[in-house]
Amino acid sequence: MRSVAGEVFLLQLAVVVLLVAAAVVALVVQAQSAGMVDARHRTLAAAGTFAESPGIVAALRSPHPSAVLQPSAEAARKIAGVDGINVYTLSGVTLAHSDPRQIGKHVVGPFSKAAAGQSFTETFEGSLGQSVVSVVPVKDSDGRVIAIVSSPVTVQNVQSMVNRQLPVVLGSAAAVLALSAGGTALVSRRLLRRTHGLGPAEMTRMYEHHDAVLHAVREGVLIVGGGGRLLLANDEARRLLRLPVDAEGLPVTDLGLEEGIAEPIASGRSATDELHMAADRLLSVNIRPTAPYGQAGTVVTLRDTTELRALSGRAEVARERLKLLYDAGVRVGTTLNVERTAEELAEVAVPRFADVVTVDLLDPVLRGEEPAEASTEMRRTAAVGLQGDHPLYPVGELIRFVPTSPMAAGLAAGRAVLEADLRTTHGWRTQDPANALRILDRGIHSLIAVPLRARGVVLGMAGYWRGQDSPPFDEEDVSFAEELTARAALAVDNARRYTREHTMAVTLQRSLLPRGVPEQSAVEVAHRYLAAQAGVGGDWFDVIPLPGTRVALVVGDVVGHGLHAAATMGRLRTAVYNFSTLDLPPDELLSHLDELVAHIDTDEQEWQGITGATCLCAIYDPVSGQVTAATAGHPGPALVRPDGTVSFPEVPVSPPLGLGEGLPMETMTVTLPEGSRLALFTDGLIESRDRDPDAGLAALRAALAGPARTPEETCTAVIDAMLPTRPSDDVALLVARTRRLDPARIAEWDVRPDPAAVSPVRNACARRLADWGLEEIAFTTELILSELITNAIRYGTEPIRVRLLYDRSLICEVSDGSSTSPHLRRAEATDEGGRGLFLVAQFAERWGTRYTARGKIIWSEQALLDGAAPPAMDLGEALLAGWDDEGF
Repeated sequence: MRSVAGEVFLLQLAVVVLLVAAAVVALVVQAQSAGMVDARHRTLAAAGTFAESPGIVAALRSPHPSAVLQPSAEAARKIAGVDGINVYTLSGVTLAHSDPRQIGKHVVGPFSKAAAGQSFTETFEGSLGQSVVSVVPVKDSDGRVIAIVSSPVTVQNVQSMVNRQLPVVLGSAAAVLALSAGGTALVSRRLLRRTHGLGPAEMTRMYEHHDAVLHAVREGVLIVGGGGRLLLANDEARRLLRLPVDAEGLPVTDLGLEEGIAEPIASGRSATDELHMAADRLLSVNIRPTAPYGQAGTVVTLRDTTELRALSGRAEVARERLKLLYDAGVRVGTTLNVERTAEELAEVAVPRFADVVTVDLLDPVLRGEEPAEASTEMRRTAAVGLQGDHPLYPVGELIRFVPTSPMAAGLAAGRAVLEADLRTTHGWRTQDPANALRILDRGIHSLIAVPLRARGVVLGMAGYWRGQDSPPFDEEDVSFAEELTARAALAVDNARRYTREHTMAVTLQRSLLPRGVPEQSAVEVAHRYLAAQAGVGGDWFDVIPLPGTRVALVVGDVVGHGLHAAATMGRLRTAVYNFSTLDLPPDELLSHLDELVAHIDTDEQEWQGITGATCLCAIYDPVSGQVTAATAGHPGPALVRPDGTVSFPEVPVSPPLGLGEGLPMETMTVTLPEGSRLALFTDGLIESRDRDPDAGLAALRAALAGPARTPEETCTAVIDAMLPTRPSDDVALLVARTRRLDPARIAEWDVRPDPAAVSPVRNACARRLADWGLEEIAFTTELILSELITNAIRYGTEPIRVRLLYDRSLICEVSDGSSTSPHLRRAEATDEGGRGLFLVAQFAERWGTRYTARGKIIWSEQALLDGAAPPAMDLGEALLAGWDDEGF
């Protein structure tokens, strides 16, 4: 039993016993389960059949039901093979029973379900012991339950059925066990002959000795069988003869060897120190028969006796390395990406210089920053030559090199560190002892660690690893590794500098783009911004809330890419936002923006000029449902109506910004039904090198058409349909679904140009505020309206109108036909007036003036908090604030 065959026999026998035991248990459990299921079905069928039998209702209603039912129940019991068929009244009196002594007795059982008209099967303790009982109600012709029939089968009877099957199961198991044991014994006996009765330790020791001697010797060893087939070849023989991987088992004459050396190896004759050429090597060949130590055949040993091979090999290595340096100059640094440049260094060196190459960079380098000082904490950036479950750190992992590691030593010394034989050194193992053993098990045996240094700054470390059949690194390899790494370090540093500049540009652009959409009630908005392949661009969008619940939707485009385009975009976006605070219509806003761009272009000392910029501005009013749009060289919006139809309203096109030369811009006004969607976009969405604008508009129409979707869903559908890959130009998309302000939240009054008309309007406003539940701000609202209406009557012209808008805030608007604008001032101590707008400014959150085609509107906004305004300044304090201390 100490042999391999004995151990295998015991193991197989134990497995067979466990399997047979498990099968027997499973069969017994299955038989028991099947018996219980059969008992349930049998009792339910017996009870149901007896309950539905003809004449049972008449028997129950007869003067002596037990006399009629007992014989029938006993006969049915014998036919059905159950332990009894019992009949009970609804009150629990036994009319028929398998035990006649129970007739007439009153029983209490779980028959409530049956009394309610339901059949059921349960297992419980009865007069016959633990039984499976099915209970079925007996119903008359009207469907009423008049009696209950139960049919029990004892669990003991079910178990007896299983016990009858048990001998068969156990006998079958014993037969299977005997057959399996016999088969296992035959297999073990054959294995015993094959292993010569050796034990596991002896076989392991023999294999280890065989493998060590065969592969450690620096002579080629071949074992050739009697038929001239190669049976075994060690590593040195494979290297000397350049044998294919699958050489073993093939005839020697089919290995592609020169005839001068193939013939003596395959001949089977003895030879001593015969010289034969194999490619460019002069080999000394010795041939001896393997008998009587083994099967018929020969063992061949090969020694390389070429003295010129070293010199020719060095020249070839030098030539190859010069070519490798040339290839590195061409292939490393093709992109300005730090990670890709590190990968290119690793790819160019594998397998021509090393079997595995790893590149670790400092985290600041990956971010484009210049590291302040060298650090042993680096991130694995590239690893080439690794396959499967490799033991080296994976790409992306942060590594902290210990001081004894070659990486840390090379970083401290500022030069390459050579570990010619990792198997004999121990300092590198302290980094990760368990992982170091795995590295050695994978055949990796030599390492060169080289600092990546450029312009006097250490960027990281490059590790060159050799394993398997490759020779260990030497001092000449160190010099080459330093030269190769130095060239790659310049490319990495160039990529780092570009990354820094690109990161700055992206950061600038993101800081200039809107970070979110402001809260407003006019439209539901979604947006997308996709950067171009070239990086930073000049497209932008904006959503700007305006007084009177209106909102401005803006999309613009600056030609070009880079910092200049991003900075220009930021200036234009800021200008649009500032001009919008003046509450200008779209055409006037774009006119001011055009003048600003023209001024920037002429200011050569301050700015480089704008090569091209376009803008589209649309203002939507949820009260009227009107949208007014103007464009300066920009594509017009797309309109999706609630029924899913798509159109492109014709917006009068004006020249791009800076080229208008003072010409007036035109606008387009259209009334939209609630739920319409406006899509504003830049030309990068519809134009590309392989698609003209008309085809782009047709594709956009198809993407927007269809059933109603949310703006977010619309943006996703448009981007997926129009831009399956990263675009060549920036793309900005803004989708807004219109809403309408509830007419019940709008109140308007006409005001006569008479001071006496102020009071009725103020009272009407107070009533409307009460209807809206805003009584808490009624006083301040009346005060604001009184001041605004009084100013309109005193200084304005007809028509005078008052409008209240109840939205996120309460908006008070007083319009008149005059274009004179009031302004806030501090009244002198002796002035009798001049404090009205001061009070409005104190009690309102915001106020201002908006000009219209027929005059102006003075408006104010009051904040709401849970339906009411926050506590305002006391009226006395507000009045006293209109004077300074010198007035008293």
